[in-house]
Amino acid sequence: MSTEEQRLAPLRDKIDALDAKILDLLSQRAQAAQEVGHVKGGFASPIFRPERERQVVAKLQEINQGPLLPDGIAAIWREVMSACRALEARQTIAYLGPVGTFSEQAAQTYFGQSIAGLPCVSIDEVFKAVEKGAAQFGVVPVENSSEGAISRTLDLLLDAPVQISGEVVLPIRHHLLTKSGSLDGVTTVCAHAQALAQCQQWLSEHAPQLKRQAVSSNAEAARMAAADPTLAAIAGEPAQIAYSLQAVASQIQDDPHNRTRFVVIGNYVCQATGNDQTSLVLSVDNQPGAVHRLLAPLAKHGVSMNRFESRPARKGTWEYHFFIDVAGHADEEKVAKALTELQDTAAFYKKLGSYPRSSI
Repeated sequence: MSTEEQRLAPLRDKIDALDAKILDLLSQRAQAAQEVGHVKGGFASPIFRPERERQVVAKLQEINQGPLLPDGIAAIWREVMSACRALEARQTIAYLGPVGTFSEQAAQTYFGQSIAGLPCVSIDEVFKAVEKGAAQFGVVPVENSSEGAISRTLDLLLDAPVQISGEVVLPIRHHLLTKSGSLDGVTTVCAHAQALAQCQQWLSEHAPQLKRQAVSSNAEAARMAAADPTLAAIAGEPAQIAYSLQAVASQIQDDPHNRTRFVVIGNYVCQATGNDQTSLVLSVDNQPGAVHRLLAPLAKHGVSMNRFESRPARKGTWEYHFFIDVAGHADEEKVAKALTELQDTAAFYKKLGSYPRSSI
């Protein structure tokens, strides 16, 4: 045995012993979670409470005195809680498919790996799956840091009978992928329209000869490229792995800080955590100063506005709906007062949900 092996052997034995202890403790935790599930079942309480899980992670991060970083603690306990939840019932989570999309990655980031994923062909189908009860929750993109709002998601949030119960923000890293790892014989690059827009400068400079074709998702583009050597795809690492593609170039997004925000939709109403956000849809009569008067209650009660997005009301009358995110939970006193006055002022008012804010 080498000197290195002699020094490593006792450390490996120590790790093996600690792993056995951790497994025993995890089993005890799982049994306790099952007991919680039995109690919840008697009261028809929901299995998944995102605000409770957020509080568990935050407390562990606060008391942590070891070398683990906060993100590492969050990742570990997300999977622990996901596995424990699955002992009660494996939840079905709808997302924009096919397998390998950023939406699937967002779903796993939020709920953990111990879920039953339901890939859908469109954002509309994600909403339908939740509304019809085929999925307990859905995950849909709502805005990108480079290209702005995802219009279809906003339109569906306006009419759908669902609540936003969470959000996920993912850094988006786009890769140019082919079967061979080169562009030999490739004539067309496929991707979701948003991804093509996020990489347009790179494509114009490095691959101007390629025809650009928008498809339903980046993972669909990867699936197509895996079957056709004349196609390249713009997609992320999960799609690259899922469809066994090779990278021609990595991280080709024009904005190195490119991020996409996803929201979790369902019927669950979150309780306040102290670090929440409330999403609203509002409209006003077409009169001078109407928007200023609409937003005045927020300033009056000291409520910060995190986002303001306008969308045509689709009535052909040049009217608009305003999608607004404000800091705080609707049950907090100052937020509740502001929202009450907003309802009195707005021609149309819909609260989309109050939910814990993403840590990113």
